[in-house]
Amino acid sequence: MKKALLAMVVALIATASVSAQKVKRPDTYNYNRGVELLNNGEYDEGVEYLESELSENPKNGYAYIWIGAAEYAQENYSSALTIVNKGLSLLPKKDKEYRAFAYNLRARLYYELGEGDKAIVDFNECVALQPENTDFLEERAQIYYEREEYELSDKDYLKIVALDEGSVMGYMGIGRNAMMQERYDDALKRFDYVVKMASGYSSGYSFRAEAYMKKKEYSKAAEDIVTALEIDGDNKAFFLLSEMADSAKMVMEAKLRAKSLKDKSTPGWQFYLGVVNEQVKDYPKAIEYYKKALDLSPAAYYAYRIYSCYEAMGNYPQALEYVDYAIEMDSTDMNDLLAKADLLYYMGRTEECIRTINKYVDNVPDFFYGYYRRGFYKNNTRDVKGAIEDYSMAIALNPDYAYAYLGRADMYILQGDKVAAESDFLKVIEIDTVPDTDACAMYAYMEMGEQDKAKKFMQRMIDENPDDKGVYYDAACLYSRMGETEQSVAYLRQSFEKGFHNFVHIDNDDDMDAIRDMEEFRNLIEEYKEKYQWTVETTGKTFEEVVVEVPFTKDGDMCMVKCTINDLPLHFIFDTGASIISMSDVEATFMVKNGYLSSEDVIGKQHFLTADGSVSEGTILNLRNVNFGGINLDNIHASVVKNQRAPLLLGQSVMQKLGRIEIDNDKRVLRITYKKVVKE
Repeated sequence: MKKALLAMVVALIATASVSAQKVKRPDTYNYNRGVELLNNGEYDEGVEYLESELSENPKNGYAYIWIGAAEYAQENYSSALTIVNKGLSLLPKKDKEYRAFAYNLRARLYYELGEGDKAIVDFNECVALQPENTDFLEERAQIYYEREEYELSDKDYLKIVALDEGSVMGYMGIGRNAMMQERYDDALKRFDYVVKMASGYSSGYSFRAEAYMKKKEYSKAAEDIVTALEIDGDNKAFFLLSEMADSAKMVMEAKLRAKSLKDKSTPGWQFYLGVVNEQVKDYPKAIEYYKKALDLSPAAYYAYRIYSCYEAMGNYPQALEYVDYAIEMDSTDMNDLLAKADLLYYMGRTEECIRTINKYVDNVPDFFYGYYRRGFYKNNTRDVKGAIEDYSMAIALNPDYAYAYLGRADMYILQGDKVAAESDFLKVIEIDTVPDTDACAMYAYMEMGEQDKAKKFMQRMIDENPDDKGVYYDAACLYSRMGETEQSVAYLRQSFEKGFHNFVHIDNDDDMDAIRDMEEFRNLIEEYKEKYQWTVETTGKTFEEVVVEVPFTKDGDMCMVKCTINDLPLHFIFDTGASIISMSDVEATFMVKNGYLSSEDVIGKQHFLTADGSVSEGTILNLRNVNFGGINLDNIHASVVKNQRAPLLLGQSVMQKLGRIEIDNDKRVLRITYKKVVKE
């Protein structure tokens, strides 16, 4: 269940009918001011006013409930529960709306605290007090769903649609329950109805796509995935995209290619084609598509995906080119720094590697993995003391990460501290009980003299992950450490066959010491090294950070910005809530009649959810050029709204191509910091 924000709780009260109940609710200054501040998200100050109210009126149950709501919004669940209980004991029995609100709040608290049975009891109270409140029914249905009590969940969803025949969420819930019970035809009927009711709701398509996939109707599934992605980049559709790559790649790729040919200016379709091919490890083809997306929109994430493909191929120099490109585009993404450190390590550039990981740790000092990774680098460059310090810091930040204990234990052995090493090995065994791809307990078992357990654990890892190259490399390391050299070399060959190619790491890895001088080992390394000799093509692009100040004028609460669309001067409202540029059909018609738009600029139609929750259809245009404040952006999508009074909105399709945007109300400027290509 989603955590509810205070705004959602406030909405429950907004519908309360005071006159129907003839309840006299508090109307003091402190109470009203406190509630007002909480509505604005000013929790601390709001609570102060409510506490002042309670000092004067200690039996004001309403004030207690609002303080409990503030504590809930800040995830202070224990204190919120105590306060809400107090409030419930003081609320008037005849104020059904507020009591329902209070029970709903307590139900959510019980849910967050893992007490589902108590949450159900309170939701029952909510429904009894307000039987026609569909929000309460939906929340209870969700808990029943999570508890796999699908019949009870269905009863609530059916009641929702009985109360509101147009309830999309009611039909979605019934369809989702049918999916979980493998009643795919029933699910399809529900999702078909959702799509008819709300054709702009992406989840209707993505859930229906999943049902089609279960029935192996891949062409229909692919069509729905594309539609959901087109509406709003639906997360579930993106996940299904990868599944389709495994089961019906040709069908999925054909649908995406057709879309990309129709909509050549949108980088997303090239990106999705790259994802499909990367999923099946066709890295050269994935890179080709990702580069097309990057040409259409120089986004850091596209460069990162290209890096990932080159890294998977073992082409570390080329991967480094693109991770540097990503860092140039967006220096705030610390994952890029971590990726660069790994690449430098794999390339044997250890000093640069350490400098890079130092930057990562400096920027993310509270995240354990940076210290672990730096400890790993130091471990493999024989900086024993430094490795122990970093492993210890990683353990302090995350006491459940087994690899940090294993790394530190190995360092303790090198220091001759067997007692400390044994303690860490035992901790690894305690933590690491599941033999998955990230497991390392086999090494701890081996070091504790339990070789049979080590071998069995390792074999279970191989059996459960037969295609994972890293698992076979782990097996090679384990058998090398146990002195079973022939078996170690055999597993090393299998790891190479699966795609392992970190030769610098092999050179530094003391696990390989037992087989390093074997002729079979040397021949194997030379054989596979030849397969990973790469030429490097540079991106040829360099960037500089540019800060532009774009003046705006105020029209009420709105910021009006001058800009040109295909050289036509216009004024737009700067709207961070709008998904893309939107304009009325009046402006669009004017642009067509005066040559600013042509038939080639029309992409198609798309559905949008409006602010009031209704769905409207709009024509989608490709704007060849958008310029404001001297910033030129090419091929930006815009929607045409069939409303002559619709304002011109400058939305996310423009802003996502820029960097950091600040609104300076004093100077009345938008301060935009972005990366500008200065060399192609």
